[in-house]
Amino acid sequence: MKKWLLSVLFGTALVLGACGGGDDGDNGGTGDTGGNGGADTEESAEDDGGGAVDTAAAEEIFESNCAQCHGADLSGAQGPDLTSVGANYSADEIADIIQNGKGAMPAQNVSDEDTQTLASWLAEKQ
Repeated sequence: MKKWLLSVLFGTALVLGACGGGDDGDNGGTGDTGGNGGADTEESAEDDGGGAVDTAAAEEIFESNCAQCHGADLSGAQGPDLTSVGANYSADEIADIIQNGKGAMPAQNVSDEDTQTLASWLAEKQ
C-alpha cells in the first residue's frame, strides 16, 4: 500500500511539474521589470514581412497551443526543438505547418490571425 501511495504522489508531482502550475515569473526576459506599466512585454521587431511582431501575444498563443509538445522554452519535448526554427523555415512555411500539420504533428485549430502572429514570432528564432 505504501509503494502504491508513493507511486501516486510521485506521478502527481511529475504531472504537475510537467504541465506547469501557472506563471513562475520566468517569461523569457520579456517581463516588466522597469516599472513602465508592462510596455517592455510587447516587443516590436521587424520580420521579413515588414510588420511588427507582438511577442507577448505570440508567447501566450505558443503557451496555450504548442508548449505541451514543443516545451515551454521551445527546446522540444514530444515535438521537435523550435529554438532555431526560423533558420530553416520562413514565416509562411511555419504558418503552413501550423495550419496543415507536418509529419506526426497534426493541424492546429488556431485562428488565421493567431497563426500569423505565432509564425512571425517563430520565424525570428534563428
